[in-house]
Amino acid sequence: MNSIFVLIIAAVALVVGYGWYARRIDRDVIRPDAKKATPAKMYMDGVDFTPASRNVLFGYQFKSIAALGPITGPIIAVQWGWFPAMLWIILGTFFIGWVQDYGAMMMGVRRDGDSMGALSYKLVSPRARTILMIFLYFYLLLIMGSFGNAVGKTLMTNPKVPLGMIMVVLMGILAGQMTYKWKKDIILTTVVTVVLTFVGIWLSTTKPVANFFTSLYGLPESPVWFLGNTRAQVIGTLLVIAFCYLGSVLPIWSFAQPINYVSFWIVSLGILGGILGMLIWRPGMGDFPAFTKFTTASGPLWPMLFVTIACGAISGWHSLVSTSGTARQLETETDALPVGGGAMFLEMVFATVAFLTATAAFGGFQGYQDAGGAAKALAVFSGGLANFLSHIGIPKDFGTAYGSVFLTIMALTIMQLVVRFMRVASAELLGEQVPVMKNMHIGTIVALILTLIFVWVIPWLTIWAAFGAANQLMAGLALLLVSLWAISEGRKHTWALYPAGFMIVTTIAALLYLAYDNFFVKLPKAATPQAGIASVLVGIIALVLVIAASFLIYDGWKALRKPREKQAPAKA
Repeated sequence: MNSIFVLIIAAVALVVGYGWYARRIDRDVIRPDAKKATPAKMYMDGVDFTPASRNVLFGYQFKSIAALGPITGPIIAVQWGWFPAMLWIILGTFFIGWVQDYGAMMMGVRRDGDSMGALSYKLVSPRARTILMIFLYFYLLLIMGSFGNAVGKTLMTNPKVPLGMIMVVLMGILAGQMTYKWKKDIILTTVVTVVLTFVGIWLSTTKPVANFFTSLYGLPESPVWFLGNTRAQVIGTLLVIAFCYLGSVLPIWSFAQPINYVSFWIVSLGILGGILGMLIWRPGMGDFPAFTKFTTASGPLWPMLFVTIACGAISGWHSLVSTSGTARQLETETDALPVGGGAMFLEMVFATVAFLTATAAFGGFQGYQDAGGAAKALAVFSGGLANFLSHIGIPKDFGTAYGSVFLTIMALTIMQLVVRFMRVASAELLGEQVPVMKNMHIGTIVALILTLIFVWVIPWLTIWAAFGAANQLMAGLALLLVSLWAISEGRKHTWALYPAGFMIVTTIAALLYLAYDNFFVKLPKAATPQAGIASVLVGIIALVLVIAASFLIYDGWKALRKPREKQAPAKA
C-alpha cells in the first residue's frame, strides 16, 4: 500500500462524511438557529462563557481535542497490521467520532452550557450525576497519568524541547492580550505569535540552550532520584505540573484558549509539512503486513484495538471539551458543525499522518520496529515526521526537535483543560461535604498531587491501555446522553444511539480484560513492588469504571424506555 492511496482514502472520507452525512444530520435533524442566543452571549462572564470567533474557536477546539491519542494510538495499533488500524480511523470518525463531538456540543448549547454532570442529572437521574462525577474523576486521572508520563518522563527530558514549549506558552499569553485586550487583527496576531514560536523552537536546537538544559538535567546519564525516576524526569514532570496549574486557575481567555489557538497553527503546519513531504516522496509500506495476528502483546484485536486508537476515531474526552468548554464559547448555533464536526474530521487526517509515520516513514515493518515500535511510539512519530519534512528541505535535526515540541504541545494543551475539569468535578462531587474543595486552587493541587503519584509509579504502556478503555467508555456514555437529549427534543436519535451501544459493549469488554490481565497475569509476575502496585492500581480503576458505568447504563436504559412507555397506551 502506498502512502498516497491512504491519503486519498482519508480525503474521500472527509469530503463524504462532513459534506454529506454530517451536513444532513445538521440540516434535517438538529436544525441549528443562527438567530437564537447562545449560552456564551446570555451568560458572558469573561471566564468560561466567552463568545469567540468561529475561526479562533475552530483552532481552540482542534487543539483541545487532539492530544497524544491520534498520534500514539495508531502507532501502537499497527502491531495488529496496517489494515485494521486504518479501517478503524476512517470508519470510526465517519460513523461515530464526529457524531459525538457535534452532538455533545449542540446538547451543551441547547442546555445552557451545562456540564456533563448537570446533563446526566437532568436527562438520566439524580444519582447518575454523582456516579458520573466519580467515573469522570478516575477517567481524567488516567488521562493525566498517561499524558504526564509521556511528556514529563520522555519529551521534556530532551534538552531541545523545554525552550520551545516555553515559547508556545509565552506566545499564547501574548495572543490572548492582542486579541481580547488590545483588539488587534486576528491575522496580525497569528503571524506574530506563530513566527516567534518557530524562532523559539529553532533556538532550542542551538548549543547554548541545549547545553543549559543538559546541565540542569544532569545528562547524559541523569542520576536516579527515587522510584526509578531520574533527575531529568522529576524536573520535566514538575515543569508539566506548573503549566497545568496555571491552565486550571487562570481565566480561559488569557491562557488556555490563546495557547491552544497558537498551538493549532504549530501543529497544523506540521501536519501540512508532513503531507507535502509524503506527496513529494511517495513512500510505500514495504514489508509492513496488512494483518499480523489476532492477539498481540496488547491483547486481542477486539476489543483492544478499538481502545488503543482513541482520539482520531472517537474519544470521550471530546464530549467534555464540546459541552463544558466550546459550547460556552459559540457565538451562533450554526458554528457548531464546522467547529465540532470539522475539527473531528481534521483529527482523522492527523491520525492518518501519524499512522503513516509508523507504516511508511521508515520503509516498512522492520524499520518501524528498529525505530522503537509500539513501546517507543513518541520516538517513532518524531523520527517519522522528521523523515517526511526532510523532503521539503527541513533539516532532520530541526525536524526531530520540532516533532518533539509538536508532541509536547499536543499533550500539555489538553492536560491544562483536564485539570480544570478535574477541579470542577471534585467541587461538584465533594463541595457540599468538604467545602474547601470548592476552592479552585485546592481542587487543582489535589488533582496534580494524584497525577504525580500516577506518573512516577505506573509505566506508560500500562496506563495507556487503561486510559484508552476509560476514554472510549466515556464516549459511549456521552453518546447515550446525546440520544436522550435528542429524544427530549422530539428528534431522531438512532444516529447517536447505535454508536453508543457499540462503544459501550466494546469498552466494557476492554476494561474487564485489563482487570483480568493486571490481577491474574501481570501481578503474579511483577518483578518489583512498584510493578505490583501499578498492576493493582490499574486493575482496581478498571473495575471501578465498569461498576460506575453499569449503574449509568442501567439508569440510561430506564430513561430511554420512559418516552416509549408513555407513548404505548396512546397507540393501543
